[in-house]
Amino acid sequence: MSYYLQAEKVSLDDLQTRIEETDLVPSRSSLLEDIKDKFEILKSIGISTLADLRKELKNSKKIPSFSKKTGIEEQDLALLRREIEGYFPKSIPLKSFDWLPKRELSKLEGEGYKNAALLFEALDSSKKREEIINTLKIDAKFIDLIYSLVDLTRIQWVNHTVARMLASAGYTNTKMVSKANAEKLCGQLDRVNKENKFFKGKIGLRDIKRLIKAASYVQ
Repeated sequence: MSYYLQAEKVSLDDLQTRIEETDLVPSRSSLLEDIKDKFEILKSIGISTLADLRKELKNSKKIPSFSKKTGIEEQDLALLRREIEGYFPKSIPLKSFDWLPKRELSKLEGEGYKNAALLFEALDSSKKREEIINTLKIDAKFIDLIYSLVDLTRIQWVNHTVARMLASAGYTNTKMVSKANAEKLCGQLDRVNKENKFFKGKIGLRDIKRLIKAASYVQ
């Protein structure tokens, strides 16, 4: 399984639905204005998947010319670019999981598993997982734990700290998060945060609902 969303398998219709169903932050709410018409324009010029669209918008310097080609406003394309790039967050360095045994982390880093994406894709293979356990002499329970954490970081907005909080609350994989009850998860994370003081402030229910929705896209 790939760490990242497989953009070539996400149709433009699926992307439109995702944006429409997402509780967008206020600064991106304008994406919903005439979204159907805009996506019909994109389809009319041969863009059929998220991968196609991402390729066109990847370089922000090319947005003005793409705007002229499609008739879609530059600011709308720029917002669309920010939204879809958020689906592909930069992979978290393995050293960020610094509450875990440093010796075991160093063994994994020494084998080239420098970040969450590289380690997830290796451990997702049962054969490769056994090889890592046996070759590096790492306890299987540690491997299960680190695999759980890097899996959780596949969810949009989940960094190493949030992954730790989710795991502490009993949510050990993306599927569990996607099926969580928002009110219950919010309360559990708030409790975990109060006990461990990961950050100041109260966890908002709206953000948890966004988190659960985001988790549904990485199955």
